[in-house]
Amino acid sequence: MKNFAVALGAAGILLVGGCAAGPSSNHGVTIAASFYPLQYVAEQVAGDNATVIGLAPPGVEPHDLELSPMAVREVASADLVLYLSGLQPAVEDAIASTNATSFDAASVVTLRPADPNSQESTGIHDPHFWLDPTLLATYATAVGKQLATVDPAHADSYTANATALVGKLTALDEDFSTGLAQCKRTDIVTSHEAFGYLAARYGLTQIGIAGIDPEAEPSPARLLEIRKVVEQTGTTTIFTESLINTAVADSIAKDAGAKTAVLDPIESVLHGDDYASVMTRNLESLRTALDCD
Repeated sequence: MKNFAVALGAAGILLVGGCAAGPSSNHGVTIAASFYPLQYVAEQVAGDNATVIGLAPPGVEPHDLELSPMAVREVASADLVLYLSGLQPAVEDAIASTNATSFDAASVVTLRPADPNSQESTGIHDPHFWLDPTLLATYATAVGKQLATVDPAHADSYTANATALVGKLTALDEDFSTGLAQCKRTDIVTSHEAFGYLAARYGLTQIGIAGIDPEAEPSPARLLEIRKVVEQTGTTTIFTESLINTAVADSIAKDAGAKTAVLDPIESVLHGDDYASVMTRNLESLRTALDCD
């Protein structure tokens, strides 16, 4: 896991928060990002050449975001709005009503269908593409091109910053691949099905207590199924999240004699964290839970 640490030290990661933390600079070009992972990429690629505004405050589930009149005005005045279609209706409504220039992450990243055994209906797609660093790298390259179009005067800088971010994300991917290559278990029981991209990338099997929607209540039948899976797979850890209620996961863990640990979907960050630091903690949590060499 040294690759990513070296890359971070060489290039420097900017710590970013949500709208409440303020913009990244005072330059004329303004980028509005609808939630944290898109904001992280925008901050990294923009560098000192643009102001990045996060529309989702720290600690707020992006699915639940409602925009204040001030936030709608920020969308209207932004030179570019970064969003992910299907995730935040309020943002899409604001883009449509203000005719803002926007860029949809789904236009460059192919979203996975929800798990066929998910409790959601057919046709639902998993939005959590950023949990696969290689997909976030694809998005970063595309954002660099978008910013170069919006602000041609700094095109070379945006391209160079995007390339540097791709390098850091590639190093992170290598750390995950190496760190999860030899594990005694490969099943991960999670609070909700946010980790499909991560599981697919690194050879894991996700078993979600709830589906894509973190607020969906699992049925009694689903809870019984989860308890059986925990017994059959020898699962020792039930993964919870920092932004959603842990009561159900805690109950399953207690019944099964298992522990709980946080596996963060990085939809928001708090306390000075950023994507890089949270993903590194996620890797350590997975290695411990899966008993990896």
